Amino acid sequence: MLTKVKFCGLTRVEDIETVNELRPEYIGFVFWEKSKRNITPIDAKRLKSLLHEDIKVVGVFVDEDIENITYLSDEGIIDVIQLHGKENDDYIKRIKKLTGKPVIKAFKIKSEEDILRANENIADFVLLDAGMGEGKSFDWKLIKGMNRPYFLAGGLDPDNVEEAVKTLKPFAVDVSSGIETEGKKDCEKMRDFLTLVRDAGDNTLV
Repeated sequence: MLTKVKFCGLTRVEDIETVNELRPEYIGFVFWEKSKRNITPIDAKRLKSLLHEDIKVVGVFVDEDIENITYLSDEGIIDVIQLHGKENDDYIKRIKKLTGKPVIKAFKIKSEEDILRANENIADFVLLDAGMGEGKSFDWKLIKGMNRPYFLAGGLDPDNVEEAVKTLKPFAVDVSSGIETEGKKDCEKMRDFLTLVRDAGDNTLV
């Protein structure tokens, strides 16, 4: 299976125009006020209306009120729910029941114990990261203990994503700061990143 791509933290019409051309499988809207990439539901709805129907929108949340997530789901603004806080199994079960949407649970990976927790989580997918969108990577050697599909995040950029895909063969790679220039999404970096992932995926089949 070829590794999928998620461009996270999109906020502008220009970003949507670029992803409509490149066709990653996922994009991410961050609904967290402390993030510099935070987006309002109104702006997210406008951008979603411009997005190609084949691209799924992931809503990124941190200990968000379930009612707010349900609203974004009911309005058709998000297709997948990504959780970065302390959300427990009961929270995840309730989200899935209310929305019917797939859930990604993010984990900060610092030890083998973190990998174990990720393997045992009830979410549909897990995301392995070094922090909270800080653009830092973690020790990829820890991933050898993973026994389920995962999104790989943390410090990915056009310089290292090819190695990551060839070595780890993750379900998907997730990037935000690694495709930015001066805090804004850079269309050339986005194009380079996606091309490298696609090419690396092709090579894994040889």
